[in-house]
Amino acid sequence: MLRECFYHVSQSNWAYAYDKHTIHLRVRTKRDDVMDILTITGDKYDWDRTYAEYPMKKTASDAYFDYWEASVKPKYGRLSYGFRMNAGSESVWMTESGIHDEQPAPPGGYYDFPYIHEVDMYAAPEWAKSAIFYQVIPERFANGDPSNDPDPTEPWGGQPTNDNSFGGDLQGIIDHLDYIENLGVNAIYLTPVFHSPSNHKYDTLDYKKVDPQFGSNETLKQLVDACHARGIRVMLDAVFNHCSEHFPFFQDVVRHGEKSEYADWFHVREYPLAVQDGIPSYDTFGFFPHMPKFNTANLRVKQYLLDVAEYWIKEIQIDGWRLDVASEIDHHFWRDFRKVVKAANPDAYIVGEVWNDSMKWLLGDQFDSVMNYPFSSKVLEFFSQSAMDGYTFANSMGFLLMRYPQQTNEVIFNLLCSHDTPRVLTCVGEDKRRVKLCVVFLLTYMGTPCIYYGDEIGLTGGPDPDCRKCMEWDTDKQDNELYDFYRLLIALRKDYDVLRSGSFRFLKADPGDPRIIYERLNGHMHFTVWMNNTEEETVLSHPMETDDWKDALSGETVIPEDGIMNIKLDPLGYRILYRFL
Repeated sequence: MLRECFYHVSQSNWAYAYDKHTIHLRVRTKRDDVMDILTITGDKYDWDRTYAEYPMKKTASDAYFDYWEASVKPKYGRLSYGFRMNAGSESVWMTESGIHDEQPAPPGGYYDFPYIHEVDMYAAPEWAKSAIFYQVIPERFANGDPSNDPDPTEPWGGQPTNDNSFGGDLQGIIDHLDYIENLGVNAIYLTPVFHSPSNHKYDTLDYKKVDPQFGSNETLKQLVDACHARGIRVMLDAVFNHCSEHFPFFQDVVRHGEKSEYADWFHVREYPLAVQDGIPSYDTFGFFPHMPKFNTANLRVKQYLLDVAEYWIKEIQIDGWRLDVASEIDHHFWRDFRKVVKAANPDAYIVGEVWNDSMKWLLGDQFDSVMNYPFSSKVLEFFSQSAMDGYTFANSMGFLLMRYPQQTNEVIFNLLCSHDTPRVLTCVGEDKRRVKLCVVFLLTYMGTPCIYYGDEIGLTGGPDPDCRKCMEWDTDKQDNELYDFYRLLIALRKDYDVLRSGSFRFLKADPGDPRIIYERLNGHMHFTVWMNNTEEETVLSHPMETDDWKDALSGETVIPEDGIMNIKLDPLGYRILYRFL
């Protein structure tokens, strides 16, 4: 065994409390190097009477490593533990003190989980596990009230640019709630709705006022109430990293410079404020002068923004916040933000925009979730062409699953595209079969899925601003077959809790073969998903000993032959099977 590859630390995503009775332990070994692992456990104050062994299960792999996991229920809430790795006739023990050829006497030098404190546990809202989000840009969804259209307003359906407007508003969303409900989603994520000079509204002017082009605060209240009456949650977008250059307090700094009482609200490097060679003399989002960056470490700034976060939860009863450019704001701010938001609504869902490994925001003291762009990147890379094999794809997904604890994976915000990326249909070369493979994976995978408005009826679009096209409401121009497919898969996910909270594992993902099989499993149901990511018709085979499988979409009984399930798949086809346990 290659001992240099052994890895475990008694914290973070390697040792964590899954619930108030259960600790999950993970350990890493070299790929295909270790045959089995036992977790050796006991209470440090009474090792002999509490001693127990737990076989570990290989739950994921990547290109270089295998990842093993055990679920342990300590009798007294605390745990000392080590690992025994076995390969052939060789056995070694790993404890916090090192790697040993003979078992060291416990519990001294063993790993230690001192106690399961429920108050310290990561805990996301339970409803987020069952949520299926629908992302809407209010300006591009529907024009329900022409009286608030900006001047100029271009005809609906024109080519989007960085600064044109088409008149979409909150009333337009209210008018189409039947459509949203019929699709089957049960949560809406709205990009910013607060007063702003731009069409995208990510440069806020007034944080407690709905943009007049969208309606009023009362209109937003009507929308949220109407959604709640239909069982639909509403999450708003908060831009706390930066504001508009027209934000009154920033304008005070423009006028009065370092003498302004708001000078320390921003990160100013040099006065007077200026832009030289495209670089502002104050920090901004990117290098955009019209988006000055807040100094969120300033207590007055912090209190101002925390009041905003609390205001919309209490006044409008929103169900959560999506946090723009969340990774560029200090952790102290986000810890206080969570306290304020959860005090106002313990069930609020907090989603940060972080594009990379986000573990340090997901320790239970800041966010419930992040936008999982690494997920979308790997899924689109695999299903947009057939060059990547299943082995490489499974390695990528295994690596991502091991980034976070299980309860985080259960509510991580998975998406295929958004207002910041090209649309899924464009990413896959406008091949609808490949879109379907992406959507099947999204809606049968672990996490909280989000669908970008219009994807379900075939909207295309390249990078921003092209991905922000107007919603198509002419049914003759909508892809109704694709819409029905989305509805079918959304309904499937809602009907079976195993697709929302069951374990995930690849059953077949071989080198040189783009075809894959994976499973979702819990205590009473077993789903298997078969995918042919090739342009050729194929038969995909895998051992399946029981004969009680059914097609989840057709209800047809599917029986293996001599313990082998042989599934015929169309080019770029899929099939979903299930059985009750």
